[in-house]
Amino acid sequence: MEEERSFSDICGGRLSLQCRYYSPSCREFCLSSPRLSFRSLTAVTCTVWLAAYGLFTLCENSMILSAAIFITLLGLLGYLHFVKIDQETLLIIDSLGIQMTSSYASGKESTTFIEMGKVKDVVINEAIYMKVIYYLCILLKDPVEPLGISEVVPVFQSAKPRLDCLIEVYRSCQEILAHQKDTSTSP
Repeated sequence: MEEERSFSDICGGRLSLQCRYYSPSCREFCLSSPRLSFRSLTAVTCTVWLAAYGLFTLCENSMILSAAIFITLLGLLGYLHFVKIDQETLLIIDSLGIQMTSSYASGKESTTFIEMGKVKDVVINEAIYMKVIYYLCILLKDPVEPLGISEVVPVFQSAKPRLDCLIEVYRSCQEILAHQKDTSTSP
């Protein structure tokens, strides 16, 4: 079963959350942000090139125009390959673990996997970032101290969804974690 809903990020931008329910013990959440706007890309490029042309008319050095074009192209490629994340995915399987995948605008993907045995809990935390924001994070068990937490792994770092979206993902994660605890304690 698949379900799609629209939400907002902390700045008011549009986000799309796709929830895929494969089984009671396996769910996937895909949070997609809008693609790069052609209008903003054109505005930035034109601004840089007009500034370069203004410097060219003052200095009469054609290297300024060449450098502006080269820097603009390199900056765009770097932004698409290393910064602009189009989709973040959280796949949780109760008997296996949690996989987080970030898909960049260039097509590059970055994946992190956490074994379920290392997961202590999934929580919604709050932080102060010019205002109070909420984020979903995975608490990892401390191997030395059983009641301790060794690491906090934030989820959906790029999209920064608002609390209503996080609550929906949190509830599903808690259902799966409860299902995992029930099956691990049953004979």
